[in-house]
Amino acid sequence: MAMSTELSEAGTLDGSLEQAADRQTGLTDICSGTAGSRMASVAEYYAGKNVLITGATGFMGKVLVEKLLRSCPEVKALYILVRPKAGQSMQQRVSDMMKCKLFDRVREDNPDFHQKIIPISSELMQPGLAISPEDVEKLTACINIVFHCAATIRFDEPLKHALQLNVIATQQLLSLAQQMHHLEAFIHISTAYANCNRKYIDEVIYPPPVEPKKLIESLEWMDDGIVRDITPRLIGNRPNTYTYTKALAEYVVQQEQDKLNIGIIRPSIVGASWQEPFPGWIDNFNGPSGVFIAAGKGILRTMRANNDAVADLIPVDVVINLTLAAGWYTAVHRPKTALVYNCTTGGINPFHWGEIGTYAHHVMSSFKRNPLEQAFRRPNANITSNYLINQYWILVSHKFPALIYDLFLRLSGQKPQMMRIFNRLHKAISLLEYFSSQDWEWNSENMSMLMSQLTPEDRKTFNFDVRQLNWPEYIENYCIGTKKYVLNEDMSDIPAARQHLRKLRNIRYTFNTLLVVFIWRVFIARSQMARNIWYFVVSLCFKFLSYFRASSTLTN
Repeated sequence: MAMSTELSEAGTLDGSLEQAADRQTGLTDICSGTAGSRMASVAEYYAGKNVLITGATGFMGKVLVEKLLRSCPEVKALYILVRPKAGQSMQQRVSDMMKCKLFDRVREDNPDFHQKIIPISSELMQPGLAISPEDVEKLTACINIVFHCAATIRFDEPLKHALQLNVIATQQLLSLAQQMHHLEAFIHISTAYANCNRKYIDEVIYPPPVEPKKLIESLEWMDDGIVRDITPRLIGNRPNTYTYTKALAEYVVQQEQDKLNIGIIRPSIVGASWQEPFPGWIDNFNGPSGVFIAAGKGILRTMRANNDAVADLIPVDVVINLTLAAGWYTAVHRPKTALVYNCTTGGINPFHWGEIGTYAHHVMSSFKRNPLEQAFRRPNANITSNYLINQYWILVSHKFPALIYDLFLRLSGQKPQMMRIFNRLHKAISLLEYFSSQDWEWNSENMSMLMSQLTPEDRKTFNFDVRQLNWPEYIENYCIGTKKYVLNEDMSDIPAARQHLRKLRNIRYTFNTLLVVFIWRVFIARSQMARNIWYFVVSLCFKFLSYFRASSTLTN
């Protein structure tokens, strides 16, 4: 208990207030120092530069590599840290990445673009990032700008593992950056939810929940069981180890602001591309992607969210455009303190979870026009803020159908799987519930300031103005993107998928009809009143059909 108390007392509110004041002073000095001279455009700045990127094989990293190659064609080289995987060499991983459809536009403009990508073998879990002495010498001699995108984004990551990937690896990269002779900027990708224990989040680095060095030293001697037991006490009112360790990483980065030119990007929930390189590109099941796919497959039928809370979704190309612009600004202006950019939509162009009903209609309509292959049921989902209603629909629309389907699989000699799938879905949805049931307000002055510093041409090329974002159109493209790029389904197979949906509709109507007949027959056998009602309803139906036939005959 004494150790936990000591760790939790790092930092004060006064420190964050001082930092906010320093930031304002720094911005004034920066802006006044370059008023009279023409600055290079963003693309001109990156011309001839050597760039180091961590996490380049991940979702955001790939988009960053593609954007640099396409919009900054004169960039000299992109050095990317790559971890060899079991059964796949570093070169093979990079080769597979460059074959991705994401790079089609770059491939058209420059078929030899791969020559600018230089992989460096690295392992974030190892001391010194496991970079060889030869590669360290190469990087320290030539790198001009670092983009640190690598991180574990798993919400349920064990604390030791999350600390190693998100904090210790960041420390080691900063140590390497300090050795770079020509480094002009270090850009760290954080998250808007690093300080989700606060309702109002300014563009400052808040005091850390613990002193990172003390935490690392304390956890070194503990086994995994002890760490697991004390994790809830350590993370406090944060929901998971991801947001906790990202807050620590921001503090670690801030400590080097006297030695390096630093910028920190805080995106909210990163989703599919809005415009670049084409609308709707996505390559993972994380966050909204998994929810949309589960809804499109007819698996997800209910989700709990606070109707009044902002659903802060940010397209990946917006984040990357802001990141590259921040890299340019940080290198050219050399701010005295690390500038933080809250990359969110909630305060600029918001939509609320309560409005998702409207967008859910777009999601369902999109998946009915462009259905996913082999859907379990017809797409039909609803969002509620009521816990009991949500639990009712989970029972009726999730667990009961899963049990019936698994029984059918058992009887047909197959392995049951639907209940396992639904359990995994419920676990994923429960991890998101913290973010869909609360509301935050982010200040985005630095984002607006950066936009004002760009030339009109750069604002088009590196567009991060989310005021222009049309949500229904974006959600439509997002849904199609999950079909084309995540599930790799061919759009030419849509007629067969539509036929499958019609088959599912007929099965549903048949089942519902049989269920109604069964229920009424049970009541009819036991109650004279129910029998009278049944005969009345049946006769009414026959009268309606007779009237309909007569009307059709007269019309003809």
